Amino acid sequence: MVILGAIADDLTGATDLCNTLVREGMRTVQAIGVPDARLEVPDADAVVVALKSRTIPAAEAVEQSLAALEWLERAGCRQYLFKYCSTFDSTDAGNIGPVAEALLDALGERFTIYCPVFPETGRTVFQGHLFVGDVLLSDSPMRDHPLTPMRDASLVRVLERQTRHRVGLVPFAAVDQGPAAITRAFAEARAAGVRHAIVDALSDRHLRDIGDASADLKLVTGGSGIARGLPANYRKAALLTSGAADRLPPSRGHAAVLSGSCSAATLRQVAHFLERRPALKVDPAELAGGAAAVERAIAWARQRLGDGPVLIYASAPPDEVQRAQSKLGRERAAALVEDAMAAIARALVGDGVGRLVVAGGETAGAVVGALGVRALRIGAQIDPGVPWTSSVGGPALALALKSGNFGGDDFFEKALECAP
Repeated sequence: MVILGAIADDLTGATDLCNTLVREGMRTVQAIGVPDARLEVPDADAVVVALKSRTIPAAEAVEQSLAALEWLERAGCRQYLFKYCSTFDSTDAGNIGPVAEALLDALGERFTIYCPVFPETGRTVFQGHLFVGDVLLSDSPMRDHPLTPMRDASLVRVLERQTRHRVGLVPFAAVDQGPAAITRAFAEARAAGVRHAIVDALSDRHLRDIGDASADLKLVTGGSGIARGLPANYRKAALLTSGAADRLPPSRGHAAVLSGSCSAATLRQVAHFLERRPALKVDPAELAGGAAAVERAIAWARQRLGDGPVLIYASAPPDEVQRAQSKLGRERAAALVEDAMAAIARALVGDGVGRLVVAGGETAGAVVGALGVRALRIGAQIDPGVPWTSSVGGPALALALKSGNFGGDDFFEKALECAP
């Protein structure tokens, strides 16, 4: 029986959410894209639908999200979660606000909350302002994100620019008092005509208390951390079964790492791997010249896979990214990298790669699409927010799909060492 149905706006964010649910004892399956009737979902407590809707036009994001909601409703879900990045990645046009409003309308609901907090990775919200570590979001590297530059740390202001209805705040003073005070704050916000409430939180305790207070909300929105408090509600209602939630079938074959993310964390991970294992950089300008650059990368990897993991990456510092975007256009530069990584992944899996680490949400989406993966079982955590997964249907392919901002400097090596 599926209890929780979730919609995530990118692939690695969906995996991050799945990881949280599995750690809280929920057997979780991740669907890639809006499922159709042919997808047979294994027995699970939660299904997370991974979309690629974070940076597409808002109308398209709404359409995809409503289609996912319709499928989840048919699956009999009791509660719904809209998951976005813990850095609230969006623009003034959306897509967080428009999608949440559309989901509320479709469910016939008048109120929901927004809480992107994830303390393990340093994301907290205080007085409505999002912090990354000890700096405001607007002072973090997210300020210069190539697709969603976040230059306002006030989530109330950000959301006001994206929505048609009133935005409010459930402040730290209420959250820190526990579930009863949070429940009262929700009721007061509703009574004041607030439809969208940003919720402060600094710790896992706050997240669990918010989850407790959200038991009767049909729709909850936030980062993966907000899901920590929800399984306890299902357990109280005797809806969850016992048993290990993170078991995966064993994987076989070679191992490889593909990285398209240009985040600061991924750049450190690439540098760490470069000191220890073979790696090859692909350049968007070369990719624009035709298929030869992709073919060279595949041939390079084939010669080395038998000796251990290899890395193929397009990750680059901001100045290189800006030069490529200036020359090729932002969308074309990104598409060239995604298409290249997808083609490389398809070729390497065909050559016997059975364990694949992918860095970057857009890259991960392109890779799983090229591999024809429609659903994933979720296994044990590697680093906060990133678990190993296994493809559902066909030969078991182990995949670690990492959001660009996540993981320690040694993430690639650590992931490969603990692969199923």
